[in-house]
Amino acid sequence: MPDKINSFTQLDAWKSGHKLVLAAFVCCKNMSRYDVLRNQIERAALSITSNISEGFGRQSYADKKHFYIIARGSAYEVQNQLIVGRDLGSIKEDDFKDLARLSLDSIKLLHGLIRSLDKQQKANS
Repeated sequence: MPDKINSFTQLDAWKSGHKLVLAAFVCCKNMSRYDVLRNQIERAALSITSNISEGFGRQSYADKKHFYIIARGSAYEVQNQLIVGRDLGSIKEDDFKDLARLSLDSIKLLHGLIRSLDKQQKANS
């Protein structure tokens, strides 16, 4: 049986999202501080890990799942913003590819986390 997870920082979905947040902030440094797209990318990326951590702290399965679903939605939001940034020339192609891969990794792990939570809920019902 795997070790009990005691902190949201132990969740693979959070670790992946954290990599995305850091990479997004580094990429966005090249954009103007006043660029709306920069603000949106940074906020949406940060929202991924923020919602994972908030969900981890919730007691009920429904609350946890709700925040994990919001985190997944934010990861999809980042993907859209990256496409816009690439197409406008605000994000270099190499940066786009790296960030798109990180966002896809986060989405996949969040899908798994949500499925795992559903299985736990059914097993405890």
